[in-house]
Amino acid sequence: MRIAIMGQAPFGAKVLETLTDRGEEVIAAWLPQGKAGAKPDSLQIAADGRGIPVYRPESYKSPETLRAFGALKADLLIMAFVTDIIPHDLIKTPSQGAICYHPSLLPRHRGGSAINWALIMGDRETGLTIFWADAGIDTGPILLQKRVPIGKEDTTGSIYFNRLFPLGIEAMAESVALIKAGRAPRFVQDESIATYEPLCNDKVARIDWERSVEEVYNLIRGCDPQPGAYSYYNGEKVRFFEARRSDAAPSARPGEITATDEEGLTIVAGNGAIRIGKVRTEAGKQDAPAFAAQRGLKRGDRFAAA
Repeated sequence: MRIAIMGQAPFGAKVLETLTDRGEEVIAAWLPQGKAGAKPDSLQIAADGRGIPVYRPESYKSPETLRAFGALKADLLIMAFVTDIIPHDLIKTPSQGAICYHPSLLPRHRGGSAINWALIMGDRETGLTIFWADAGIDTGPILLQKRVPIGKEDTTGSIYFNRLFPLGIEAMAESVALIKAGRAPRFVQDESIATYEPLCNDKVARIDWERSVEEVYNLIRGCDPQPGAYSYYNGEKVRFFEARRSDAAPSARPGEITATDEEGLTIVAGNGAIRIGKVRTEAGKQDAPAFAAQRGLKRGDRFAAA
């Protein structure tokens, strides 16, 4: 079966390496659209190392791109970490169609920040879906799913790198095997339970310390490592990482610092408190105790929403 891989970053590269190592015929790697000569992507490096042709179209919407993709006569398109909107005319070109990796249990958390929102919304479980791509955004029939629990101290980073990344590689290989065997299912998504959330960016990541400690804690975990949930101290934007729930009962106002020690900053949120291990400012990322020492932070100082 002639396979084209579309994607980027280490995930796309690992999918290509895994499939070729298992004897699959990968005929091309397609990178995110952009100008030729851009910095080599991990997928490009992996493809070049195995003599697989690489394509980086200026636009996936152009007739030239559609003709070039069609000329490959691919049987299957694998979409491994694709952020461009790919035209349906291209997706339906391969004889076996196209399959796509998505890091949630579809139809829950459609969109480009699925892992972030699973944590922000306090889900206790997430997972990944391999689905048949169609004209919608994350709407196609489901081929297979894998489930993983969300631990109380998990972050978006830990869920992705420790679980959904390696599990996704194996799920892609399993999906290819099912397609080759003619046993790949197409379960229609239940639109009545579908959710779609926006990208997790600074519009989402601002901390309201008046909200419950659970909500603030989940926001910080969901924005770790990117974009970093943030608040302000003396007008300086400060992003928070490596959060832990504190058992200390709050005796101060929301946003107020109750402790600065070798373990970090403890800040009141709603009906509880959160200990912060690292922060990031425009100067870079550092341990929270070092930041506190530099700024002269002390008990009673307060972070604000703006």
